Order: sequence, then structure tokens, then C-alpha cells
Amino acid sequence: MTVLRSALFNAGFFSLTAVMAILCLPLLALPRRFAVAAMRLWARLVLGWLRATCGVRVVLLGAERIPRGAAVIASKHQSAFDTIVWLTLVEDAAYVLKKELLAIPLYGWFARRVGMIPVDRSGGGAALRGMLRAAATALEAGRQVVIFPEGTRSAPGERVPYQPGVVAIAGIGSAPVIPVATDSGRIWGRRAFRKRPGIIHVSVLEPLHPGLPRAKLLPALEAAIEGETARLLAGAGPAVDKRVD
Repeated sequence: MTVLRSALFNAGFFSLTAVMAILCLPLLALPRRFAVAAMRLWARLVLGWLRATCGVRVVLLGAERIPRGAAVIASKHQSAFDTIVWLTLVEDAAYVLKKELLAIPLYGWFARRVGMIPVDRSGGGAALRGMLRAAATALEAGRQVVIFPEGTRSAPGERVPYQPGVVAIAGIGSAPVIPVATDSGRIWGRRAFRKRPGIIHVSVLEPLHPGLPRAKLLPALEAAIEGETARLLAGAGPAVDKRVD
């Protein structure tokens, strides 16, 4: 049954993505906010379809810690789910993503139009400076920069070294750095076809102290995210939570 429900989800996911991308093409010629609204609608529909077909619910912990203005959201990355959900949780997400994704027809056009932040991992110092300029522009506009500090998806319980890019972005200005943990990989695994029924938790933690030296920021970020992720994977559920699906 899980395989059949997963197949139904995947069929709907790719169909919805293709149809919406084509129908929304004219929005690329309009002000940026229209493309942002289309991507947010797409994300909400995907999560709704995930619940309807696979029985997956999303519970958001610490919702009150999500700022409405500029912020750096540093999230654990276990699943493709993590790249979708933040479009629904903040008003104007600016994801830090691989430059290669911008070359994908339709998706890349929308990602570029809404102002996602590409990074060329083989581009050296010039690529890093370009990423920082784009991140600074997003933060100055009051957007929420979403970055996955590991730089790749990791399996539940796996520890992947955190990359220093988040520290560089945090050093741009005074925007808070907010750690986020998740157990999404239990439900929607890394490169996995099967989506298991259950609850995905997204836990927004306390912002890191704004005066934290850059040399201490990455270890503190990793400790916060990995500690809370381990707690979620161990099944230590909260007394109060908020459904977002």
C-alpha cells in the first residue's frame, strides 16, 4: 500500500509541477511578487497532496521564533521535503542552492525570477563573493535566507560536516541566525521513492546570540541542530505543537 500511495504522490507531484510551471509562465514578465506567490501556492499544494496520498502530516515547533523580517534560517537537510516546506513557512524565502539547478527548464526560470541564491561549489572565492552579494541583497530587502549548512542531504542519524558558508552569510549584517532541526528523513528519505505515513517535525530553535564570534558560530549551530534532531529522531515529542498542513 505504501508503494502505491507513494507512486500516486509522485505522479501528482510531477504533473502538478509541470502544469503549474507552464500555466504560470506569464507571471515571469510581471513584478517578482507574482512569481513568489505562485511558488508558495505550489508548495502548499504539494504538501496537501503529500498528506492526502501518503498520510504525511507536518508539525511545526517553535513557530513563534520565525521572524517576519530579515533572518538567516539554517536548517537540517534530510529530505527533498526540506526544500519545499520553507516556501510555506516564511513570506519570502531566498534559498541558497546549487547553481546547476538554475539550468533546469521552468524551475530554474522561476528560481532565478524570485531571487534564489545560487552558489557555484567549484567557483572558488569569486563564487563565494557572488553568493554573499546575493544574500546581502535578500537580507536588505527583509527576506529570509534559507541555507542548509551541511550542503547536502544526510540520512537520519548521519553526521555530515557543516560548511562555513552559513558563517559568511551570518557575518553580513545583524540578521538573526535561527537553527532548525527536522526528522523529515524518517518519512521521506534521501533519494527515496517511498514516503511513509506519519508526522514530520520541523523544530525552530532559539536564535543564536548576535554577539557570538564567528569562530564559535558554526560549532554552536551544529550542536543546536544536531542535538534537537537527535531528540526528534528518538521520538521525544513536544507537549504542544502546531499543525501546518
